[in-house]
Amino acid sequence: MIVTVDTNVIFSALYSCRGASHHILKLILDEKIKLALSPQVYFEYLEILTNKENLEKLDLSIEEVEDILDLIALLAKKYSIYFLLRPNLIDEDDNIIFECAFASSSEYLITGNVKDFKNAELKGFGFKIITPGDFYKLWESKNE
Repeated sequence: MIVTVDTNVIFSALYSCRGASHHILKLILDEKIKLALSPQVYFEYLEILTNKENLEKLDLSIEEVEDILDLIALLAKKYSIYFLLRPNLIDEDDNIIFECAFASSSEYLITGNVKDFKNAELKGFGFKIITPGDFYKLWESKNE
């Protein structure tokens, strides 16, 4: 199963070892699900997770975040995107996540901000937008 994961899910996974986001990151690291990753998404993760405010919240160094992202990148299924797909999302960074989900034929786009994707032109792209909690419940019901 291929999934695309929004930056807020990675942040939440690193912020707390409790909760669905952390379990999803563990599924990725255990190679039970495959993360879709484009260079644009990787650099989005890097930019957000290594800003000073977020490093303080996470209580991690830049080097620790880079090590985590390097491991994620090593395990991810990589996609080069040669087009711009813009479903008119308010946040340009959400367009990058959406683009990766589409290019990778992900089954799910996992985000803590489902509402940010709801009012855009998103019909017929072949993936479901889902919260971390709902995704993890679904995964558990099918796999455990």
